[in-house]
Amino acid sequence: MDKKRKRSISRGIILALLAVAIGYTVYTTFTKDKVDVLKVGAEAPDFELVDLNGKVHRLSDYKGQGVLLNFWGTWCDPCKREFPAIERQYKSFESQGVHVLALNIAQSDFEVKNYVKNMGMTFPVAIDQTKSVMEAYNVTNLPATILINKEGKIEKIVTGEMTEAQIAAHMESIKPE
Repeated sequence: MDKKRKRSISRGIILALLAVAIGYTVYTTFTKDKVDVLKVGAEAPDFELVDLNGKVHRLSDYKGQGVLLNFWGTWCDPCKREFPAIERQYKSFESQGVHVLALNIAQSDFEVKNYVKNMGMTFPVAIDQTKSVMEAYNVTNLPATILINKEGKIEKIVTGEMTEAQIAAHMESIKPE
């Protein structure tokens, strides 16, 4: 067999493999299961993350209490603006059974620890390194806040910056009685 024929066969095989790979990618893109979009009233997906102090937090451990679940990043200006208000409301509502869990989206421990210290945040902060919790809650924009009632159901989904009055009203709405 001459060189030209061998080269043509090799190119044909490579093109066939490339076509199969492209076809497979297109097929899986259009047929993969879509993540259900969370809605108010749905069961909040459980998760387990370790906060910056080494304490494990499972959402299921907060059953019977309200949880303000806040997704954020150190680069997010609206997040930075709402944290002082979240901190003040956390101090007001924690004794009433309403908790704050702040989940940073995959940034370094060093960066997040410095940010939390500089902001004076005392509520639990964990880093969602794999973005698995972010994906489970369908979070695409920051800040995002999910309010979870004492039954573990989603009470409200807030995308974007909240005012202090909104934060207080949201925490009041998930306060167990």
